[in-house]
Amino acid sequence: MPKDRNLGEFEILVLAAVLRLDDDAYGSTIREEIESRTARSVTVGALYATLTRMEEKGYVSSRTGEATPQRGGRAKRYYELTPLGRERFDRSVTALHNMLEGVTSWREAAAT
Repeated sequence: MPKDRNLGEFEILVLAAVLRLDDDAYGSTIREEIESRTARSVTVGALYATLTRMEEKGYVSSRTGEATPQRGGRAKRYYELTPLGRERFDRSVTALHNMLEGVTSWREAAAT
């Protein structure tokens, strides 16, 4: 598989959530953002596996925040896109947009 391939659907969703959340992008908020905007259930395991894989590829970086009493003294791991991650995200979203341009959605087709 080529290293410069486009991102998959779930990877795009995760990166979009990280971008939307900016400085508040950590596991729970990323998961909630995806679930609320897509009405799609996201397992914790799938999310962290994807974040770990994308960090290994250099698409995201993470940092550990301060420990909080709300989390039983555990620290949050915050994520942000790297320049390479932003480039891959932009390329993948552009490719998807280009493919969908001019395609009639099933809702429009059903109405006619």
